[in-house]
Parts: sequence; C-alpha cells; structure tokens
Amino acid sequence: MSFAFELLHTDGRARRGTLRTPHGVVQTPVFMPVGTQGAVKALTHAQLETAGTEIILGNTYHLHLRPGDSLIARCGGLHRFTGWTHPILTDSGGYQVFSLSGRRTLSEESVTFRSHLDGSLHVLSPERAVDIQARLGSDIAMTFDECLSYPATPANADTSMMRTLRWARRARDRFLAVQAGSESGVTVTNSGQAQFGIVQGSVFPDLRKRSVEGTLGIGFEGYAIGGLSVGEPVDLMYSITEGVCASLPADRPRYLMGTGTPVDLVECVARGIDMFDCVMPTRNARNGQLFTRNGRINIKNAVWAEDERAPDEVCRCYTCRTCSRAYLRHLFMAGEMTGATLNTLHNVQFYLDTMQSIREAIEFDRFEVFRQEFHQAWSRRSSRS
Repeated sequence: MSFAFELLHTDGRARRGTLRTPHGVVQTPVFMPVGTQGAVKALTHAQLETAGTEIILGNTYHLHLRPGDSLIARCGGLHRFTGWTHPILTDSGGYQVFSLSGRRTLSEESVTFRSHLDGSLHVLSPERAVDIQARLGSDIAMTFDECLSYPATPANADTSMMRTLRWARRARDRFLAVQAGSESGVTVTNSGQAQFGIVQGSVFPDLRKRSVEGTLGIGFEGYAIGGLSVGEPVDLMYSITEGVCASLPADRPRYLMGTGTPVDLVECVARGIDMFDCVMPTRNARNGQLFTRNGRINIKNAVWAEDERAPDEVCRCYTCRTCSRAYLRHLFMAGEMTGATLNTLHNVQFYLDTMQSIREAIEFDRFEVFRQEFHQAWSRRSSRS
C-alpha cells in the first residue's frame, strides 16, 4: 500500500482524516508516542497496541549510532527488527542540531556530530539522512532541517530558514533517486515510504510564509512545522501554528513536531494540525507526573499516600483499573521500575483517548464544545494540584 491522506471532515479549522501507509491506516488527528531508539520507554509493543497506538516515532540520529542503520537494513528494516508491525515515522536528526549544539559543527554541506555515546565523529547531511531512513524503512521520513533555539534574531532565523530550504531540495532529490533505485549502495526496506518537508522560520511570520512557499514549491507527501516548543511563549506558538496551517494545502497532512501538553494538542487541532509527537507523556510518567481528565497529578506528593482511588476514575487503562494512587506513590518512592511502566501506560492511554475524543467531536461537529469542556476540567484540577 502506498502513502495517501484523505480528509474526511472538518469542524472549523479542526480536521478529521486518515493516513494510509504500507503498514496500516492511521486515524487523524493522531498522537505518536516517541520510540526514539526503536522502543517507547517502559512499554512493550503489546501494551502499546492494547492502548490503541497506531503509529510511533523513531529517530535517525540515535538509530544510526546504535545499533546502526546498516544492521537494521540487514535485518529487514525497523519494523522487522523491532517487531512493531504498524506505521513508523522517523525524525531525520534535525532536532539534534538544536539539542546537541555543544557537540556539533554546522556547515552548508552537513552537520558533524560527536556521539553522545563515545565521542566518535559522525556526519549527517540531507542526503545521508535520506539514506539512513531508507535503510530503516519507516513509513514517513522527515527531511533534514535546522532547528533554532528561542530567542533567535531575525537575521539568524532567516539564514537558518534558507539553509533548511536548500537542504529540503537536496533531500527531495535524493529521496526520489533512492526510491527509483538509481542510488547504488542504499538499501530500501520500504518502497512505499513517504517524505515530509519541514517549515522553519522561528517566530517570525514573514519567514514562516517564505518557508511555506519554498517548501510547497519543492513538493512533499506531507508538511511539518518545526522549530516550535523550544522555549517560546505558548501563545506565540499557537499563533505561528495557525498562520502556517492557513497556508498549507488541505489535501496533505500537517504535523506539529515535538508538541506538547494535552491542552496544546486540543488548541493546535483547533488551528488545523493532524499529527503530534512529544516525549511528555512518557518522560513525565517516569518522573511521577500523571495526566488525567481533571488535570495533572504529581504522584510523589504525600497527599496521595493513603488515597485508594484510581489515578483517573473514568480511564480504561490497566493502571487505572487495578492500581490506587497510594500504590503508585509507593512504587515511585521505592524506585520500583514497575511504577514507571504503570505510570507510562496511563499517560499514553490518556493522550490516545484525548485524540480519540477529539476525532469524535470533529465528526459530530461539536469540537468547540469539547474544547471548552476540556479547558474547564483541566484548569479545575490543575489549580488544586
């Protein structure tokens, strides 16, 4: 099955659709749990499937370093190597240009990294990122971009955005050549792979507009918004997201990279986003923070020490069906690894259930009602936690 996107319904700017990939259909709007190194931390694939996960994210940089994309290709690609039979999106490693700024050297041609594992030198370029993702065989491959930190000057943001556009052109040319089989030495483990371009430009609307125009001019199967959730005020992130979405084609999926809180998901669906990923539900779970329909719970707080209630009394996950807040607090305080698994199970389920509720609200033309109710419930709980 080749890649395709179908827009099924709209409610205001909120969109309901499907992504068709070689490894299955994904219902949108969708949240993708982050499986950076081929696994979502603390969870098995079976647990992810039970929660309703349809697509996960992997990372080019990390998988290239360990165990290596050539090894994964020899094992038949990332799906066969990991045993995950559903769709996968791979980030190109562009975020590492931002997050590993102390370990890299940036040039027009490429980025040279020092491995965070052993200090060895590695090079990522637009072409190399395409080749690595071809070996991994993800269903959606991202172009290699430069992600700036916040704040950035207009001049620096302009330079970075134009470089990302030039890299996007190189990445697209390489992708088409690799998929056509005209690049020797590159193993393709998923012939139906799609490629998404990334819109950059920091928080400057004029730069974002130019980036959209340039990226659309190259042409991709889908479009992502990068360079947000890097420290800018949330209202500014929403404003940039809304402006970019208004300029993107309706017949292609829109992916907001690295965002965010449950409120961010609702607000950015309201602005036209179809796809999300974020480490927050898994990372926060390991740190003892649970997301519920009434806001956040810090399970390590003493107030929960004898609380026999489930973390979220209407949640259908295994954790909420079988565990009390008191027990989860005990596991966290004892440093028991089972606590991280139980917390992560709940948080991932909460994010996926939130997306399912969003999809249903859009289908029945009641998304704005859902949005207001979600805000009210979240603010009530958050004000007390």
